[in-house]
Amino acid sequence: MTTHALPPVVDAATWERKLQTLRAREKAATRELDAIAAERRRLPMVEMPDYTLEGEDGPVRLTDVFEGRRQLIVYSHMWFAGQEWQCPGCTGFTSQYTRLEFLDNYDARFVVVTQGPIDEALAYKQRVGNRMAWYSTANSSFGTDVGAPPGGGFAVNVFLRDGDTVYRTWHTDGRGTEQLGHAFALIDLLPYGRQEEWQDSPEGWPQSPTYSRWAASKDIAALYGPGSGGG
Repeated sequence: MTTHALPPVVDAATWERKLQTLRAREKAATRELDAIAAERRRLPMVEMPDYTLEGEDGPVRLTDVFEGRRQLIVYSHMWFAGQEWQCPGCTGFTSQYTRLEFLDNYDARFVVVTQGPIDEALAYKQRVGNRMAWYSTANSSFGTDVGAPPGGGFAVNVFLRDGDTVYRTWHTDGRGTEQLGHAFALIDLLPYGRQEEWQDSPEGWPQSPTYSRWAASKDIAALYGPGSGGG
């Protein structure tokens, strides 16, 4: 017999009633997210300077990072000089994105930008098996101007291109990025959830310090990097 904490056991009819009650709240949350997305589409925008970033093939204007598309999502990956393993949260978050071609049908692209020098950034990308396109802002104020300064945190920004002019349309950071990945969405479906101490869980549920269950960057490299079979 298990010694783990378990949800109460009920008959099928009681379970179905409880599920329907929860589903009503889930559907309401879905409609609220729809309304938020509608408001996001109505946000004003701000014109950006003509930045030059560093890409795999050398310097590249921000407008050319779009590669002909009109919309661009940028994830600003935290970077700390001299560190072999960069932020595990950023490393794990961006490792989710291995098939981004579907964005072509939406006239959009999704890339990583970091403050690390481009040669170091590309070497790290290879080491951890990342599949996204990377750019460096080491020689540009772009990162600072969009909420991801040197030594600072991560951020997500969205841009719209009209000819050679680029506009910033949206920004988030912190837990605002959670809706963009599948990891937490899947974990939150589980009976025990994220198992972190800050979460509201029933008495006896397994809980551990925040971040303690997150994979380290070195572990991600072992799973997805060269020689792993997943790169």
